[in-house]
Amino acid sequence: MKLERKQIVNALILIGLLLFIFTPIGFRVKVFASRLLASSAAIIKEEMQMPLDTYQWELVNVNGNPFDFENEKGEVIFVNFWATWCPPCVAEMPSIQELYNDYGDKVTFVMVAQDDVEKVKNFLTKKEYNFPVYFSRSKAPDVLDSKVIPTTYVINKEGHIIIAETGAADWNSSKIRLLLDGLLK
Repeated sequence: MKLERKQIVNALILIGLLLFIFTPIGFRVKVFASRLLASSAAIIKEEMQMPLDTYQWELVNVNGNPFDFENEKGEVIFVNFWATWCPPCVAEMPSIQELYNDYGDKVTFVMVAQDDVEKVKNFLTKKEYNFPVYFSRSKAPDVLDSKVIPTTYVINKEGHIIIAETGAADWNSSKIRLLLDGLLK
């Protein structure tokens, strides 16, 4: 009798965990936890900063229009690789939107989605995000190639990677704002 009861309790716990992991509730909890754990990104020491090897990279926006990354040479660039199904990616989006609201006319934001176009359009509409989103049509420059999302790079006007951050971060922090202000001078 005790063994049967223990098996039932274990089965219920397992079912509860599976429901938590594979349902929208679990996704929301992961997003919330990622936001709580997000910190400000680390700035790479000057002697460790990698130069962008090329600006040749074919991208298209959500409407299929081409975006010439090469035209951004000499600008401050914020590149973020993300997906709608990635809880840490979703967690950092509000801070990226806030940063974009204040710096979108001074910094080039290149939000590269690793997802289906329609899913991304629906996500942007639902969340009311208006930062520019692109889809890669060719391999990214080698120094921007990452197998992890979210991954974010901040590139200065000289083409050096100042920040290379994997995982969720608070992009609207005073530290990031001060960095961008300095890079824009």
